[in-house]
Amino acid sequence: MDFFSQHSTLWLLGLATALLATGLVAGVLAGLLGVGGGIVIVPVLYHLFTLLGVDESVRMHVTVGTSLATIIPTSILSSRAHKKRGSLDMGLIKRLMPSVIAGVLAGSVASRFLSGASLTAVFASVALVVALNMAFKRDGFALRDGLPGRLGTALIGGGIGGVSTLMGIGGGTLSVPILNALRVPMHTAVGTGAMLGMVISVPGATAFLLNGLDVPLRPPFSLGYVNLLGMALIVPATMATTGWGAQLAHRIDARRLRQVFAAFLALTALRMFYGLLT
Repeated sequence: MDFFSQHSTLWLLGLATALLATGLVAGVLAGLLGVGGGIVIVPVLYHLFTLLGVDESVRMHVTVGTSLATIIPTSILSSRAHKKRGSLDMGLIKRLMPSVIAGVLAGSVASRFLSGASLTAVFASVALVVALNMAFKRDGFALRDGLPGRLGTALIGGGIGGVSTLMGIGGGTLSVPILNALRVPMHTAVGTGAMLGMVISVPGATAFLLNGLDVPLRPPFSLGYVNLLGMALIVPATMATTGWGAQLAHRIDARRLRQVFAAFLALTALRMFYGLLT
């Protein structure tokens, strides 16, 4: 097969091992810090594909597409779990979902025309903001009580859907801090984020899969911009270790670890910016 003629067995074994490790790290950190797996998977995959020499023209597209695909099963299971616990406000979902879907569609169309450098710039910019929020957010901070009017809600939902699609993350990374700042209870914000992750990841991953068909220079085992090997190894590892992270959260200083992860995100964002400028 062409895959094997281009890459040695050792290279493929290294790829598989690194992808499995990505899932393990993403699962632990997601459970430990309460963040979506995508915000962990994207920077780790980006660094991994850089080290493995994946061509820069497709590197970020495959990173984002693969991350969105891994979010599909985890967001479905997470949504079901939150619904059983009563932490999923369907009224809130109904208000946000139309604009989130519109944002996802806009992001999916834009991703077809954006270069890898543009996707990298989007992720780096938002990741830097997320990192600053994680590191310096004040407890009890709020902008207002509840969602704003129709226009404001549409802007919030569209922004969450569009930016999350372009970044390769589920809705939780953006929706949880935004909703919490609107005085939505944290458990409800997390449950809503899980449901939005499902709404974002299914059409988002599908778009990246279709947009990448027949594009050259993709890593082995890629269908479009979705790396099937990555999805097959990351998803079970993430699902197996998220519970470990949640247990660890009760034993160590999660706030300090959150600051460490914020520093990792910030350094990743700065490294991406540096790569764009050099």
